[in-house]
Amino acid sequence: MPTVTPEIVLDQLRWRYAVKKFDPARTIPADTWTALEQALVLTPSSYGLQPWKFFVVTGPAVKARLPAHSWGQRQPQDCSHMVVLAIRANLGEADIDRYVARVSEVRGQSVESLGRFKQMMVGSLTNPPFDINEWAARQVYIALGQFMASAALLGVDTCPMEGIDPVKYDEVLGIGAQGYRTVVACAAGYRAADDRNAQLPKVRFKTEDVIQTI
Repeated sequence: MPTVTPEIVLDQLRWRYAVKKFDPARTIPADTWTALEQALVLTPSSYGLQPWKFFVVTGPAVKARLPAHSWGQRQPQDCSHMVVLAIRANLGEADIDRYVARVSEVRGQSVESLGRFKQMMVGSLTNPPFDINEWAARQVYIALGQFMASAALLGVDTCPMEGIDPVKYDEVLGIGAQGYRTVVACAAGYRAADDRNAQLPKVRFKTEDVIQTI
């Protein structure tokens, strides 16, 4: 049964905006962050493969290095938690085996019984000209959307950021060395009282211009 009313959902989605200026003195409470962390973990993905890892930056010294690789934007430094969403680069059969083993562990099925499922994934995802990295990047954006919507429901501000240098992020945060590749980032925290963007009317096309029922 739903525990959140339609009105609350819409109110919070209207409240959210891409924050341009965070209050560096405010930190997301631990219990709220735990919920947001789990929102990332619970994100759906194709086949359930979860071809990603989420790197959360909270250390002030590390955050201070990120504006230089973010077109000078200060959100990465001033936010409470900077989430960097990365794909597993060149995901292959070994990664699929890891997922199959996890399915076996959680659902109590033998690895052998999941053989056909594994082969379906291998056949679909590892044969050229299929671009596994492009596929994985699309999956990451599902996680970004789920994270931002969950944050809005909890009264936490966010700013999705494609205006970053992924290669430099990989270097600074040690992401590339772990076999992952930065795709997009999202700053999370609380808006500054003087962020004028918070007061601007939200501009969207009319419902009938973007929704068509067939």
